Amino acid sequence: MSWTPPSAQERQAILRRTRSVAMVGASPNPARASNFVATYLLGVGDYDLYLVNPNADEILGRPVYPSLDALPVTPDLVDVFRRPEDLPDVLDATIAAGASTFWTQFGLYDEALAQRGVDAGLTVVMDRCLKVEHARFHGGLHLAGFDTGVISSRKR
Repeated sequence: MSWTPPSAQERQAILRRTRSVAMVGASPNPARASNFVATYLLGVGDYDLYLVNPNADEILGRPVYPSLDALPVTPDLVDVFRRPEDLPDVLDATIAAGASTFWTQFGLYDEALAQRGVDAGLTVVMDRCLKVEHARFHGGLHLAGFDTGVISSRKR
């Protein structure tokens, strides 16, 4: 049996049932994608967000944890911003932490690793941005990546 990526409806269901997100590879650098996604997730307020980076103490005014096993909770979803060669270790940590979803960002795709996650009982989403998917399902996706509200086909 080989891994099949979740459909749009399945991804929407994942986001609806998720309450806590651990972001592995969160960066204090505002130019990094993880910082932008963290800012977005904090702004929408739908999730309890836990930032994981062994080289930072605080990001966006929030505490940062050195590893998944240092979190004060079991996250529902682990969102990964790491190099492809780091994914197997992050998957192992995700399984050990008891999370239910392993989610990798754009450019991170490994079918065999995804299947290993599914075999361990995880839901696995790869090569998808959590921010983009959330915005897609909540009406906030615009060509620029967000809903400016400036141009609309809706009648006022």
